[in-house]
Parts: sequence; C-alpha cells; structure tokens
Amino acid sequence: MEILDRFDAALGGGIERAMIHHHMRRLRRHDQLPALAPATEGLWAQTGAPPRHGNELEVLVDGENALPKIAEAIEGAQRHVHVCSWHLEPDFDPGPRDARPVRELLAETAERIPVRVIVWAGAPVPVFQPRRAEVRAAREQLVRGTKIQCQLDSCTRMMHCHHEKLVIVDDEIAFVGGIDLTTLAGDRYDSSEHPHKEQEIGWHDATSRLRGPVVRDVAAHFAMRWEATAGEALELPEAIAPAGDTTVQFVRTVPEGAYRVLPRGEFSVLETYVRALRSARELIYLENQFLWSPEIVHILESKLRNPPSDDFRVVVLLPHKANNGQDDTRGMLGRLVAADDGGKRFLATTIMSRSGERSGPLYVHAKIGIVDDAWLVIGSANLNEHSLFNDTEVDVVTCDPALARATRLRLWAEHLEREDVSGDPATVVDEMWRPIATEQLERRRRGEPMTHHLVELPGVSRRSRRLLGPLDALVVDG
Repeated sequence: MEILDRFDAALGGGIERAMIHHHMRRLRRHDQLPALAPATEGLWAQTGAPPRHGNELEVLVDGENALPKIAEAIEGAQRHVHVCSWHLEPDFDPGPRDARPVRELLAETAERIPVRVIVWAGAPVPVFQPRRAEVRAAREQLVRGTKIQCQLDSCTRMMHCHHEKLVIVDDEIAFVGGIDLTTLAGDRYDSSEHPHKEQEIGWHDATSRLRGPVVRDVAAHFAMRWEATAGEALELPEAIAPAGDTTVQFVRTVPEGAYRVLPRGEFSVLETYVRALRSARELIYLENQFLWSPEIVHILESKLRNPPSDDFRVVVLLPHKANNGQDDTRGMLGRLVAADDGGKRFLATTIMSRSGERSGPLYVHAKIGIVDDAWLVIGSANLNEHSLFNDTEVDVVTCDPALARATRLRLWAEHLEREDVSGDPATVVDEMWRPIATEQLERRRRGEPMTHHLVELPGVSRRSRRLLGPLDALVVDG
C-alpha cells in the first residue's frame, strides 16, 4: 500500500505541475502572466482596475445581517437596481424573514425604475446544478407579469459558470460578496449564532457593502455583461464622490474570450491572492468553500516549510463536506499538515450548527482572506482553479489595517464564541483555536455531543486523494 501511495502521490504531483505550467503558458499567451507571477512587491493587483480612494466598506457576515440590508437598499432605490447572481430563486425570502419573496421586491421596484438581472444560464451538461431548463423556468417565473428585465448569461467556458454575486443600487451602493439569492444547496439566511436546524443545513457566508468611487468599477463590470447579453449599453457615472476614507480595489476573474471587450481576460483575483500570501509574515487566515488550487497551496507549503517568523500561523476555515472538490481539499490539507511537519503553525477547521447538545451540518460558503491584518479580500472567488482561471468572479480588496483587524476579530469572536479574542494572533490560535478545535474533534470521534461550533478538520492522505484532485483539474480546468 505504501508503494501505491507513493506512486499515486508522484503521479498526482506530476499532473499538478503540468497544470501549473499549462496555466503559465495560457496566461503568457494572453499577456496575463503577471497575474500568476508578479514581478514586483506590493499588495495591490496590477492587472486590473487601480485601487480607488475615498470609499466606505462594511463587511456583512452571515445572511441574517446581510440580506435584509440588501433588500432595504433595493427598496430605497431611486434610479435603477442591477443584480448578478450565480442562481436566483424567485421565491427566495431575503428577510427579515416572512417579509416577501425577492420576486415581489424586485417587481415592485421595477414599477418605478429599471431593474436588470443577470443570472448564469446554467450547466450546459446535466451533471451540474442548476440545469439550464431549471434556470429558464426560474427566469420565466421571475419576469412573468412584471417589468423586471432578466438576461441568462451563457458566455462561459465549458464546465464553468458565472459565479459572482452583485447588487448595485443607483450606482451609489454596491454589495459584493458570496451570498446568492437562493436556497439551492442551502438557505443563505442564517444567523451568526448558527443554531441547529432540523432537516436543514446551516450556512456561513459574507458580503460587503460599498459606497464611493469603487462602486463605478462594480457598475462598469455589470454594464459589460449587460451589453454582451442584452445588447444595451448602459450609461455610467463619470465619477462618484468620496464616501469614506478606505482605499478599495475591485478585482475579478474573467477568462479570455468570454467577452469581446476583454479578449485577453482578467485574472486580478489570482494576482491579489498571490501577492498577499507571498508577503505574509505572521498570519494567513482564510475562509473558503474550497482549498485545492495548487498555485495557492504551493505558496502556503513554502511558507510552512520556511516560516517567515516564529509567530507565523496559517488558519483555514472550510466546509466539513464541500458540495464538490472535497477529496481535493482534504488531500491538500494533508500536504499542508506534512509541510508544517509538527510545527503546529497550521490549523484546518470547520464549524457546525449547534443548539445545546444537538449539532448538525453547517456549510462554510464565505470567501474571505486576511493576511497580517494588513490585507483583506472578500467576494465570490473560491480557492480552486475554477474561480482563479475559468469562472467569472468578483472580489474587493483593501489594505486598511484597522478594517482588516476588525473583520478578523468579528469572525474570530463568532467562531470561538467569545469576545476576548484581541490578543496576539499566534497566542489566540495556540491557546483558543487549537484546543477548542482539537477537543471537539475528539468528542465527535467518541460519539459525544459537541460543546462548541468549532472543530478541527483533519487532512486525508488515503490513496487516490492525491491523484483525484489533479485529474479533476486536468479534465475540468484544462
């Protein structure tokens, strides 16, 4: 078995290296190699829109906090509402719960002002969700008897999707993050307490609310997609007045050839992650649905093998069971554990819904990265090859230390279920994160009730894990 494992790992590693070289050749061919291999230092991406000064950025964690604010902004719109979603369910209730479905909210708004919606057209082959027939039926339900305009966007590479989640109101407010207006795969409306739900999965997610000049970049992205699908050019504001003191950069993944106006594509999400992770000195904190991009994992492995400081820590929060890519993620965790080599610098965790002694599944869908309390990213992009090279994605980035730290403390207080988390990050990881997560994993293994939401997520090194991830990337992301 050991010989087979070693053969499996060697073959998987070979495929991974081939995929990385494939992506390098692909980006070089389209003059986009600096996104994968930046030649300069610094945290701001150079391959996309420049950072914009004078913004307000608020991080909204979990659906109960975010969705009613989105609904309130739509209800107060004066000129137009623009929505992009991976999937939109007309009957979805954005809250406060038992208020009204999103179709009714958008239809009432469309009686006063234009409401434009772009939704991914669905999977072209019936092996993914949502299927195209289901999306067409949902669109018909959404627009029937209303003035809502809705376009189904199929401008994607085979086996990939439009994954972004945007709401833009009057080109003054924009929501950019990971929350879809749907219950497909799970209800996005959940509180930060994540109580146990009978027959339902809990959901951890996040989005951002933006005001200021960066909103124009978000609006321009929507306008590009709207013109490509509806044939209508939208007017953009010449400039948007400052609304705060935070510098924010809009980054995205748009594969080459998807849209006529971006023939070489854009991969600034990849670039911002590469720059930030390479720069890390003390802390990398990642919340994500997936962690199986070899380009990202290679950076993390290098950092763990050669720690930049004694206090360097890497903490990741992932789903207990991803809806796809699980084998790949667990294999990557095994590699990171091996790179750590007993140094206790790396910790992989997940969270469960819990009420008293009852606990159950909770899906981590947030896409947040924080490095050294100096860099913060939030958006729709997962840390897999889909999001970094082939799906369309949008994130926002800031290098505001106060905001990055405040966001980390907000998230850590939720996951650790305590407020006193403001100490030195390495100390908090060693004395709070690891003991809690390890204890809860042992309780689960003994069949005992959990006493905390947080639990350690072990790596998996079974044969085929090391090979299946690269094979999937070769078939799907090639």
